[in-house]
Amino acid sequence: MAAAGGGGAGAPGEAPPAAPGAAAAAASAPSAAPTVPTASPESGAVLQREPLYNWQATKGSLRERFAFLFSNELLSDVHFVVGKGGPRGGSGGGGGAPPGPGQQRIPAHRFVLAAGSAVFDAMFNGGMATTSAEIELPDVEPAAFLALLRFLYSDEVQIGPETVMTTLYTAKKYAVPALEAHCVDFLTKHLRADNAFMLLTQARLFDEPQLASLCLDTIDKSTMDAISAEGFTDIDIDTLCAVLERDTLSIRESRLFGAVVRWAEAECQRQQLPVTFGNKQKVLGRALSLIRFPLMTIEEFAAGPAQSGILSDREVVNLFLHFTVNPKPKVDYIDRPRCCLRGKECSINRFQQVESRWGYSGTSDRIRFTVNRRISIVGFGLYGSIHGPTDYQVNIQIIDYEKNQTLGQNDTGFSCDGTASTFRVMFKEPIEILPTVCYTACATLKGPDSHYGTKGLKKVIHESPTASKTCFVFYSSPGNNNGTSIEDGQIPEIIFYT
Repeated sequence: MAAAGGGGAGAPGEAPPAAPGAAAAAASAPSAAPTVPTASPESGAVLQREPLYNWQATKGSLRERFAFLFSNELLSDVHFVVGKGGPRGGSGGGGGAPPGPGQQRIPAHRFVLAAGSAVFDAMFNGGMATTSAEIELPDVEPAAFLALLRFLYSDEVQIGPETVMTTLYTAKKYAVPALEAHCVDFLTKHLRADNAFMLLTQARLFDEPQLASLCLDTIDKSTMDAISAEGFTDIDIDTLCAVLERDTLSIRESRLFGAVVRWAEAECQRQQLPVTFGNKQKVLGRALSLIRFPLMTIEEFAAGPAQSGILSDREVVNLFLHFTVNPKPKVDYIDRPRCCLRGKECSINRFQQVESRWGYSGTSDRIRFTVNRRISIVGFGLYGSIHGPTDYQVNIQIIDYEKNQTLGQNDTGFSCDGTASTFRVMFKEPIEILPTVCYTACATLKGPDSHYGTKGLKKVIHESPTASKTCFVFYSSPGNNNGTSIEDGQIPEIIFYT
């Protein structure tokens, strides 16, 4: 039977013999191996780990060795007290005193931080380098700072919905573009209509144009869902104006106005102002001029904006006159329709020459056409008077020729200057045009004799550097004013989006 504590190799209770290299290293090692204090999750008490001598031997790569040092007291030569908090513990409250509530004291290594960030490099090695062993960062969240350090030590990205914005702020503050890119990628993957306005505000704040563009695209496609989300009323005035300026929102103007009124009420509360008509008008500022009231029907305007108290009495009267009389008085609001299709505005002109004296007797000018791809027509360009500056009344329509169905129309007017130019007359909403379907463009003008086009083309192709060709084919139309030929006539220009 083996003696208790007997000395055979591998006996129970006895450590295996050390390798020669290890024995030599042990002989030259300090008498007390370094240890790393850690906090108990339950109590926060500081515990001592096992001695960490020769920890390097267990790490097979440089990445593993640096990752081991992340948030580790071992070899650390600087500490950060991160986060806003109350007074720190201990006498005097600084320099080694325990962190206050909401703060966290994080160990780090100057060399690692300086190697990964120009800001840290300047902090530790620049002309005004700090020599302090403890640095307070009250404007940085602890979780975000740890995410930054984790990335600098190990290239590991650890972000989530709750920390991504603060991590993006921290990555920008310390000039770590690779982590910025990861944050933007995370936000892009989680972008939805219900958070698009919140993310748009942050993207503009942090100067992230790519993310801002994606947010705007989402708002364009799902405008109603986006403005109904809670985050819409939290945006700043500049973001609100940037959205209202867009031609690509897919929403009726009356509903957009209702959302803007909700924003104004929330802004009054933020500014601690009484929610009155005058204060809502005041906080909206130039945003009010970006609402396209002429795109509403008279019923929508009467039920909403006219009774809102936000518009002056003069503005309400002028807009009612704009809806009901011809020639229409000028109003200081945009009448260009919002088009939910992407791309830039395009136009084609079917005539090669302009002549004088085209008369009007109540009959419509018509031209039939087909296109080779889906587009959205937003208006026509029409010729004006040969007798100098004049106002015209006009009704414009797009009709499905086979079904004899009016797809869109507008009773409006336009002013011309007496030149042979074309003058824009717009629909209130874009009208979808499908390939190979035959449509009739129709304009009924009241006014003096005008210029007209001649040498009309049967086929007109619009080429775009960023989109496929759009081919219009024109046909004569029965009931056309002054004859049925496609060679001469009005409606020279069709304005559309692809």
